[in-house]
Amino acid sequence: MSGTRLTFLGTGTSQGVPMIGCDCPVCRSLDPRDKRLRASVLVEYGGLTLLVDCGPDFRQQMLRADVRHIDAILLTHNHKDHTGGLDDTRSFNLLESKPVNIWCEPYVARSLQKEYSYAFAEPRYPGSPEWHLHLIEDTAQPLRIGSNAAEETLVWESGYGYRHEENAASSPLPEPVEVIPIRGWHHKSKELPVLGYRFGDIAYLTDINLLEDSEFEKLKGLKAVTIGCVKRGPHHAHPSLPEALAFFERVGAEHSYITHISHLLPCHADFDRELPEGVHPAWDGLVIED
Repeated sequence: MSGTRLTFLGTGTSQGVPMIGCDCPVCRSLDPRDKRLRASVLVEYGGLTLLVDCGPDFRQQMLRADVRHIDAILLTHNHKDHTGGLDDTRSFNLLESKPVNIWCEPYVARSLQKEYSYAFAEPRYPGSPEWHLHLIEDTAQPLRIGSNAAEETLVWESGYGYRHEENAASSPLPEPVEVIPIRGWHHKSKELPVLGYRFGDIAYLTDINLLEDSEFEKLKGLKAVTIGCVKRGPHHAHPSLPEALAFFERVGAEHSYITHISHLLPCHADFDRELPEGVHPAWDGLVIED
């Protein structure tokens, strides 16, 4: 298995940074590392290209990073800042002539069926996004995610939409990769389940305010790990800064990164200077490898 390469496409909280109408020093900063789109990462792993979350800035992120291929999208949960760009995956239907593989929990799938009802309606409106939903029903087991080349071929017919034809790929497909789902909760009251994911020796977690002891077993031996943090003090849905630092210390990865950052935390350069050795604020465009 080849190594893991993770690119932060967005490192901002649900409103992004700068926030609309705000004149605070962070929002007015000229440092490009303080320009934060909504949280998402691109992971190149085992010959596959995987996206974690697909928020409202998905189109801009794909253009900025010149992404032309995605094997699958893994969703952490159903909030709009993590799912609001899914309609724009239509570009990949056209570009690759394939449906987009989406991995998510059943409750997230039900949410998508409501919010994007036109993508599931029959007869389908021509040009609606073509998705293949894969349900994550047992978070105790690794996911086996394969290449999108195994999916049926989409053939566009004007006035009708896409016709699905049997896959005619003749070249060998990459072997499926194992991705380890990590069960977390957005609220300490366990009101909203969230998934993090481990790809080899890199784990990506965001929007997780509670992680039970058993899940820390999945985080042993990491070279890099992330967690979301929006402000220094307590927050009902995200770790405080002391809680995030305690999480990093417990995991013990070689490198730790804070993501899902709001304008309530300092400018990047100041924030980076105050953090412990081995802990850094992530920024849009940052690449890490194991």
